[in-house]
Amino acid sequence: MDEPRYGPTGAGTVLLELGADVGALILHAPAELNGREVEISRAGEPAAPRAHAQVRERPTGRGAGYSALYPGLAAGTYAVWRDEAAVAATVTVTGGQIASCSWPAGDQVVGQPADR
Repeated sequence: MDEPRYGPTGAGTVLLELGADVGALILHAPAELNGREVEISRAGEPAAPRAHAQVRERPTGRGAGYSALYPGLAAGTYAVWRDEAAVAATVTVTGGQIASCSWPAGDQVVGQPADR
């Protein structure tokens, strides 16, 4: 099933519930990833289920930025997948907090926008 490709978000359109063992992740990405689904999974667990989120344009104080948001993550370390086989980055999510990770500079952008 194809998922819709969403446009830019407006200010104040994200609400997160955080808890003692639940956090969230913001993946900052280059504009080339806009509209693409990026998967994450528990690091070190190759068979772990993957969650995905679409990179979207988001307004910032310095113009447009691009990011994907992964809410409701159990505390732990996560792999950010560049493609089906390669990890682009790892990040630790702490309960009650929002972790932040940037797509590696110069890393090849792969995949297709979500609407293809």
